[in-house]
Amino acid sequence: MMRWLYYMFLGILSLGLLGIIVGIISIVGIVSYYSRDLPDYEQLKVYEPPVTTRVHAGDGRLLDEFSQQNRVFVPIDVIPYQLKNAFIAAEDQNFYDHKGVDLLAIARAMVTNVKNIGSGRRPIGASTITQQVAKNFLLSNEVSYERKVKEAILAYRMEEALSKDRLLELYLNEIYLGGGAYGVAAASMRYFDKSLEQLEIDEMAYLAALPKAPNNYHPVRNHDAALNRRNWVIDRMADEGFIAQAQADIFKLRPLEMIEHTNEQIQAPYFAEEIRRELESRYGRDSLYGGGLSVRSTVNPDLQQIAIKTLRDGLMAYDKRHGWRGAVNYIEDINGSDWAATLSEIAAPRGMIDEWSLSVVLSVSEEIAEIGFKDGSQGQILLKDLSWAREALEKGYLGDKITSVHQVLKRGDVVMVARSSDSAVQYKLQQIPLIQGAIVAMDPHTGRVLAMQGGWNYSGSEFNRATQAKRQPGSAFKPFVYLSALDNGFTPATLVLDAPFVMEQGPGLGKWSPSNYSNVYYGPTPIRIGIEKSRNLMTVRLADFVGMDTVSDYARKFGVDENMPRLLANALGSGETTLIRLTTAYGMLVNGGKEITPTFIDRIQDRRGDTIYRHDDRSCPDCGNRVRWLEQNVPEVPDTRERIAGPKTVYQ
Repeated sequence: MMRWLYYMFLGILSLGLLGIIVGIISIVGIVSYYSRDLPDYEQLKVYEPPVTTRVHAGDGRLLDEFSQQNRVFVPIDVIPYQLKNAFIAAEDQNFYDHKGVDLLAIARAMVTNVKNIGSGRRPIGASTITQQVAKNFLLSNEVSYERKVKEAILAYRMEEALSKDRLLELYLNEIYLGGGAYGVAAASMRYFDKSLEQLEIDEMAYLAALPKAPNNYHPVRNHDAALNRRNWVIDRMADEGFIAQAQADIFKLRPLEMIEHTNEQIQAPYFAEEIRRELESRYGRDSLYGGGLSVRSTVNPDLQQIAIKTLRDGLMAYDKRHGWRGAVNYIEDINGSDWAATLSEIAAPRGMIDEWSLSVVLSVSEEIAEIGFKDGSQGQILLKDLSWAREALEKGYLGDKITSVHQVLKRGDVVMVARSSDSAVQYKLQQIPLIQGAIVAMDPHTGRVLAMQGGWNYSGSEFNRATQAKRQPGSAFKPFVYLSALDNGFTPATLVLDAPFVMEQGPGLGKWSPSNYSNVYYGPTPIRIGIEKSRNLMTVRLADFVGMDTVSDYARKFGVDENMPRLLANALGSGETTLIRLTTAYGMLVNGGKEITPTFIDRIQDRRGDTIYRHDDRSCPDCGNRVRWLEQNVPEVPDTRERIAGPKTVYQ
C-alpha cells in the first residue's frame, strides 16, 4: 500500500513539474510571440505631448489659441500632491509598489468577469497607470486579449526604463478628460475655471473620476452619476489614507458645480490669423498646433478697438451715401405667426457684427417703426435714424429724400439694427457695407504693428486686405518721387513747371496726357507746394527728370514695391502694393530714414520658457537684471537700423 502511495506521489509530483515547465514554456512563448514588432517605449523618455500654442496681446491678455488637443503640460513636481493621490486611489492604488502589472487586481477582475458572464456587461479590466500609458501612447483602444498582453509586456519594460514619477507625469498630462480637455491642467480650467493649485479635494476627486468614461460623468448632463463617482473617489482616498474619514465626509457634502471658463480673449481675428500664418511658416504645422509655443504679440487692445471702430464707421458712412439696398428677409404673416420664433429661425447675414441685432418690423407710421427681436422684446426706429436710407438707383444716383418711414420699411421686413445712444428702446437702421477696407497702426521706430483690421468683419471674409490685397497707392506714392528728386539736386524751393504733359506711348497706343485733379495748371511752382497740393503734372515731370530707374530704386529701398516697372505712370501710384508695405514705408519717413521691418510678434518662447525668437534682437550687456534704480548709468542700447535715406531730406 505504501509503495502504491509512493508511486502515486511521484507521479503527481512529476505531472506538477511537467505542468510548471509547460506553463513556463507557454508563457515564454507567448511573451516571445507578442514581443515581436512592439513599439519603441524608449521614446517616452523624451516624449513631449502636444500642447496648446497661446498668443497673447501686448498687455498679456489672451489673443488666441492654436491646438488640435487642448492641453497644458504640467511637470510632475508642480502637480498638487493630493491630485496625484486622487488618481492613484481611483485608478491604481498599488502604483508605487507593482512592476507595471498588478496581479492581485487582475485576479479580482477575472473573478468579477466570470460572475458577469451572460449579463451583457462589458468586461472590466485591471489596467495599471503604467498599462494605460502604454495603451495611450503606444497601442490602440482595441478591446482584445492580444492588446492586453502587449500592454502588459510594454508596462513591465517601461517600469524598468522609466521612473514612477515620469510615468505618472505622462499619464496625468495625456489622458482625455472630456469637454475637449486633455490632461489635468486643461480639465481643471474646463470644469472649474481654476489652475491646479487652486483645486479643492472634492474637485480633484471629480477629475480623477473622469478617465474611465468622461462623457458618462458630465457634471451637468449626468450630474447624479458624476456626483456618485466623485464621492466614490473621495471614499477611495480615505481608504488609502490620503485623507481622513472626517474630511471625506465633509467633501462628499459639497455640491458638484461646473464653472464655465471665462476667457477674456482679445477680439482681433485678422491679427491672430496673420500670426498663425507666420508661426506655421516659421516652425511648421506640428509646432504650431502642438508645440506649446507662447507668443507675445505687438497688438495694443485699446488701439485695436479704436482701429476696428474707425474703419467700420468709415465704411458705413461711405456705404450709406450710396443708398439703401433693402431688408435682409421677410416674414409673411406677422399677425398670425409667432414672429419671435420665426425670427429666431432666420440666420444672421454673413458679416453682421456682434453689436447689431436682427429684428422684424411689427408696425410702421410716418415717424416710427415698431420692431421686435427674437427674445420677444421690442423697440423703435425713428425717422431720423433711417433718413439716410434713400433708394439706391443705377449709375450711383439716389432716390427721393426720406420724409416718412413708409418709404423705407414695411411690416414683416427683417432688418439689422444697432442700439441708439439716445434711448434703450431706440435703434438705428443698419446694412452691411458692400465696400471693404483695411487699417494699420504701426510704431514707426520699431515696425511693431499696434493695431490692424483687414476688413469689415472676419466672419464675413477672412481675406486680409491689410497684408494680402494689392492696391494702387495713387497719390500716396508721390512723396517717394519727391524724395528721389531732393536726393538728386532739387530743393523744396526749386521751381517745377505745372503745365500740360504729353508723352508718346508707342506705335498705335496713342498719347499719354495726365492732368491735375482740378484740371487747372499753375505754371512754375516750388516743389514744396507741389507735394502739399499733390500736383500730378509736377510729379510726372520730376520723375521724368530724375528717371524712373531712380524712382523704382526708392520704391524698393522703402519696401513699397520690390520690382516696380519703370513706367512713368507709376510715379502717380498706378503700381500695386499692400497697405502694410505702404505703412512701413511711411514709418521710415517718420523715423528719419531708418529701415524697419513690420512685425506682429515681439517674442516667442518654447514649451520650456526658452526664448526662441525676438523681434528686437539687439544686445544690451549693460542692462543687467536690476529693477531698482541704484544710481547706475542708463544703459545704451545700440541703434542697428540701417539708414536708407538722409535725415535732412526725409525731414524736408
